[in-house]
Amino acid sequence: MRKSDSRPHFTADNIRSFNVTSETTLLPFLIETLKDKNRTEIKALLKYRHIAMKDKPVTQFDTPLMPGDTVQVNFGRSYFKFSNPQVRILYEDQWMVVIEKASGLLSVANDNNRDRNAFAIVRDYVRHDNPDAELYVCHRLDQYTSGILMFAKNRDMQHELRDNWDFYVKERRYVCVTERVPARPEDEIRSLLTENERLQVHSTDNEDEGRLAITRYRVLQSRGRYALVDVEIFTGKKNQIRVHMAEMGCPIAGDIKYGAETNPARRLMLHNYRFSIIHPVSGELMTFRLPYPAVFRKLTQPDNVR
Repeated sequence: MRKSDSRPHFTADNIRSFNVTSETTLLPFLIETLKDKNRTEIKALLKYRHIAMKDKPVTQFDTPLMPGDTVQVNFGRSYFKFSNPQVRILYEDQWMVVIEKASGLLSVANDNNRDRNAFAIVRDYVRHDNPDAELYVCHRLDQYTSGILMFAKNRDMQHELRDNWDFYVKERRYVCVTERVPARPEDEIRSLLTENERLQVHSTDNEDEGRLAITRYRVLQSRGRYALVDVEIFTGKKNQIRVHMAEMGCPIAGDIKYGAETNPARRLMLHNYRFSIIHPVSGELMTFRLPYPAVFRKLTQPDNVR
């Protein structure tokens, strides 16, 4: 996409307050006050809940106003407070939305679940500002992996990112808890990955069948049978980290599919905590960070520093 000379247009709050000095109704007041907006634009602000009084959205154009009243206009987005226990908005502009996804939530719909997934939740969110808005998938996280997930707001952005993913995405780091401590405190794993009929991914020597996956890891701390491991991936193959840890003899805790024997946190203990990307429009390098889940640290904290 062509680089813009300006920074991305954030659809974050951009609120201005206007004092009412004479008795009137809302639409004439807005027309008189917002001289840079035409009547159609002002009606759109009302329709899409950009106007509020006492922090409560107002949509009726004939709402009476009295001297001393204050009218608030949010030029950034509608007066809608997004709240979902499984999704947190990290960043939003006119081209993309970046979220934190909870473990257990699907990234996108599957045959058994069409509505309860991150894509549907975020799509409904962006449609509060524009009922015709669309959302497009750029990448995915496994259902039981938590962390940073990005969606595009238009198809051109989606195609640009997907077609040039390795150029734009500069860093993807995860933290996981493994059963057993890796023999080497840090290493790089390279293998060709393929998938069998049972939908399990595994390494293969067949160059025609497998696709190269590169994973670099470093052990941060360990306690008993568990290790806290920092992981950086240089390819984005399905189940890549899970397979590489398991084939090293250190499956991720909670990952029954790939050989884990325990589930101490009642979840797959894999978390995408850092994601860096060059914005395709602004050219800005953007880095998103999340803290490690507390249970990851607690489970692996050595006794001598507890």
